Amino acid sequence: MELGKAARARIAGTDDDAYREAFDMFLSGTDEKAATHAYLRRVVDRLPARRTLLDIGAAQGTTTRYLAPYFERVVCVEPSEPMRRALARACPRAEVVAEPVGEARVDARADLALLSHVLYYIPRAQWAVTTARVLEWVAPGGVLLVLLQNPDNACMRMVRHFTGRHFDVRELVGELATLPPGLVGRTELDVVPARYHGRSLEETLMVADFLLSVPEAPSPTREAVEAYVRRHFDNEDGTYTFRHDQHVLRIERPPP
Repeated sequence: MELGKAARARIAGTDDDAYREAFDMFLSGTDEKAATHAYLRRVVDRLPARRTLLDIGAAQGTTTRYLAPYFERVVCVEPSEPMRRALARACPRAEVVAEPVGEARVDARADLALLSHVLYYIPRAQWAVTTARVLEWVAPGGVLLVLLQNPDNACMRMVRHFTGRHFDVRELVGELATLPPGLVGRTELDVVPARYHGRSLEETLMVADFLLSVPEAPSPTREAVEAYVRRHFDNEDGTYTFRHDQHVLRIERPPP
């Protein structure tokens, strides 16, 4: 399938089926979920309690479904209607809040909360206040994981090249000290490796369009994206590969 500029504009809308389809294409070619789930299992094993899971930006529910058996209650925040449909199929017992994180009302005190690849869609000036809002939904002694791609990986170099946008969760660390007392205890920054492997140029271009769907960023031409993909990701055997390692900022709420 050939994606032109109009298709790219559709992908940029997270409430459209084209966005979910492109996301599914990305997931089909990456080892991100396997690596992330192995990391999350280690976090879960160290939790002092496993009553409530809060998954913000749950998308189609792959990670929610993986973690759900470890918790008594599952609450998700997912504003995209196509994603909520997929989430309902993946994890029927999840309680789903449809509003964005900045508007959501969540009646939960989570032992584990995920803020997974959500900050791309939130203005940089609001990262700290958004994190504080989510920490209010985390139980004392619980853990919040904030996931974003490593800004130095190949994927984010492409995003920066075409959009000029830069996303670095390490910048949030210094702002945590400004949050209200009792919200932030110990913090750690972890790295979870990930690699995307596209079986064809068309598939890889569809994924590149998805990854470049940054809010309020310019839409590059197909020709420019194709030239970049060929130059930087081509394996010279008809397949394409790039790294997209993740940063995970682990924030513990102080125990009571």
